[in-house]
Amino acid sequence: MKKENLIKEKSYKFVLDIIKLYKFLTSKNEYVLSKQILRSGTSIGANIEESQAAQSKKDFISKLSIANKEARETVLVKIAKRF
Repeated sequence: MKKENLIKEKSYKFVLDIIKLYKFLTSKNEYVLSKQILRSGTSIGANIEESQAAQSKKDFISKLSIANKEARETVLVKIAKRF
């Protein structure tokens, strides 16, 4: 039986939400923030996926650290949109 990977599942769902938000923002003619949130939001899942194929523990931690930084950036972009 294959073990579930909760982080991968949640990051995948998050990416789908980010894409929906991107489409909504572009429909409102908001292009700068929408592109930035798309880039940082999708990078989270990409780095989590890359971490699964890490060549060492150090590489694994590095990839997850990048995903964490992108998550923080995504939150900041979402907050900036409110102003």
